[in-house]
Parts: sequence; structure tokens; C-alpha cells
Amino acid sequence: MSLGQRVSSDHQLTRLLQIGVILEEVVESRAAHHLESLPEDERDDLDDEVRALLTEATAESATHRERLEELIDDLDAETVPYEEINALVDARYGPPEDTDGVLYDQLCNEETAYKFYDDLIGAIEASDTEFAVDRERVLETLREIREEEREGVEDVTHIMERRA
Repeated sequence: MSLGQRVSSDHQLTRLLQIGVILEEVVESRAAHHLESLPEDERDDLDDEVRALLTEATAESATHRERLEELIDDLDAETVPYEEINALVDARYGPPEDTDGVLYDQLCNEETAYKFYDDLIGAIEASDTEFAVDRERVLETLREIREEEREGVEDVTHIMERRA
């Protein structure tokens, strides 16, 4: 389903929320592994600001995932467990080359999440469908998550600008 369309059923809403959970699981896993997977000399070069950014991103993504899972539970559906996504992320992505790679990756993750939530909100707002969960609760949750993703984009951008 394209997010350019309206969300016209509980099934579509559930699938899109599940995509959001997977997106958050990938972001959470990537941020958590960046510190662990950097070469030792690069890991030592990370400043406290970058460490704090990655730690915050990991916690924020976990919180976003939990909030989305609550909505999915209310729709009587399930999500893919974090452990499965984490294993796929480990198998798919190699360690970043350097600190700049970590920041670019984090920026891409934050921007992707922001765009996904922005499009999802638009698709729900374009719909007049009544869902099995409160529409305003869904939109409020998604708007709050989108705002936090926007702030994440800004945080990474500021760090990158200061390092340039």
C-alpha cells in the first residue's frame, strides 16, 4: 500500500503500524550496535555528545515501538519480536567505517522515520474510516512520535555541523 492513499481499514492501519514497529526496531538496533561495532580507535574518539545521541536514540525508538505495539494490541494483532529484527540487522549491516558514518546513518534513520510518520498521518487524515481504535488517539500518538523524530533529525544535524 502506498501512503499516498487513504487508510481505509483496520487491516491497513495495522499493517502500517507494524511497519512503524519494524522501522523503530531497526533504528533501535542500529543505534545500540553503533557503539559496539565501531573499531576500537574510532569508539574511543566518540565524544560524549555522540554517545548521548546514540543512547537517547536507542531509548526513544524502544519507547516509540512500545507505543505503536499498544495500538496494534488494541487492533487485536501482533508484531514481529524485536529479537528477530535485531538478528536481521546484525546479519544485514556491517559495522560503520567511522564516526561520520555513524552520524550519517543516524541522520538517515531519523529522516526515514520522520517521513514515514508524516506520510502515515496524512493518509489517516485523508480517510474518513472509523477504526477499531480511537482515531484521535492514533493520530496523537503518531504526531508525538513524528515530532520526536524531527527533533532527532535536528540533533544529529547540529552535531554534524559542529564537527564539520
